[in-house]
Amino acid sequence: MRFGRASASIRSVRPTVLIVDDHADFRASARALLEAEGFDVVGEAAGGKEAIGEVERLRPDVVLLDVQLPDVDGFEVAERLAAKGSRAAVVLISSREAAAYGPRLEAAPARGFIAKRKLSGEALSALVL
Repeated sequence: MRFGRASASIRSVRPTVLIVDDHADFRASARALLEAEGFDVVGEAAGGKEAIGEVERLRPDVVLLDVQLPDVDGFEVAERLAAKGSRAAVVLISSREAAAYGPRLEAAPARGFIAKRKLSGEALSALVL
């Protein structure tokens, strides 16, 4: 039996990301930054309940999740996703520093935390890849 060459080239797989933040301007800037640095942003959500639905629908590799959301906070969203068996790597973000959240941050079912002012593809990659 002979095998021919595949006609389609294989391209590297870009990690998929869902951005969850209640500020549209932040979502837009985070999308531009992450896409420029090799991520594929597959969706956005403005609140916690919407985020849970979008994770189920889109099945992203990474959920970039703001701690302070208007309906359900990021800690609760992370807990609900973990309870549902989501395989997405959750990375919490906030305009505050990690120290502001203390033990609650350490107990969260998340890969890590990035302060919004320090967000970069490199920082995200370090936590999820």
